[in-house]
Amino acid sequence: MDNLAGFTAFVQAAETRSFVAAGRVLGISASAIGKSIARLEERLGVRLFHRSTRSIALTSEGTVFLERCRRILGEIEAAELELSNSKSAPQGRLRVSLPQVGSLLNPVLAAFARAYPQVELDLDFSDRRVDVIEEGYDAVVRAGESADSRLMSRQLGQFQLQLVAAPAYLARHGTPVLPAELTQHTCLLYKFPSSGKIEAWPLPEWPALHAAGLPALLNCNNVETLLHFAESGLGIAALPDFAVRAALAAGRLQLVLDAHRQHDGAFRILWPSSRHLTPKLRAFIDFLAIHVFPQR
Repeated sequence: MDNLAGFTAFVQAAETRSFVAAGRVLGISASAIGKSIARLEERLGVRLFHRSTRSIALTSEGTVFLERCRRILGEIEAAELELSNSKSAPQGRLRVSLPQVGSLLNPVLAAFARAYPQVELDLDFSDRRVDVIEEGYDAVVRAGESADSRLMSRQLGQFQLQLVAAPAYLARHGTPVLPAELTQHTCLLYKFPSSGKIEAWPLPEWPALHAAGLPALLNCNNVETLLHFAESGLGIAALPDFAVRAALAAGRLQLVLDAHRQHDGAFRILWPSSRHLTPKLRAFIDFLAIHVFPQR
């Protein structure tokens, strides 16, 4: 605690350039500030201030030490704020970017809104790569890993891409037995909006098939549209298992080339590591982790 008091006295003196002003801020005498800093200098074995009868100025060592002390005190303040916030009810605006998978997320988001009516959800549905910090988001949900060291993340659950087609389409065109046969079929493709690239199908042969040019009826960036086209018998699509589960169970779609499929994906929620976990953000993260992919 004496170390902490010394850090606090040092930072205040450095920022006000005065032992008197620092003492006024901290509610102690200028003499007490001077003695606390002197003990700190003795313990560190360096001089932190150049002193004169009228002013003080940081030494080069003091300048370096000031930044360290600011970070230490900032972390302590953040910890105190987090503990204080943990006793508060989640409330206020929460800005989140989410992928365009409404069939998966909409029921969960509605349930969260019912559970936490004091939280105002500000939601942006987009598959583009957003800069969480620069664009001011509290969190984003995305598939795959993030290489951004500024972000913390938590996995929400895993999913698989599956190739599907309507029974009526397969009755008209036949069911492909080998991936190479896809070149003779109508394909419904997902296009990433930010890059314009086509999402790879979950087949080892995909690079060669894509290079050869698959016959495509549709390129779009909406899962629900792809699902509708597939159910309408217009072609074969690669869709996440959670989006096609009901249609498969009802017989509106059938799996295609499932023995050749190789894919495992995951959704994660990411948030700035420098941002304190407010009650609203903590509640949102925990809620999604429990409800997006409940135990099947």
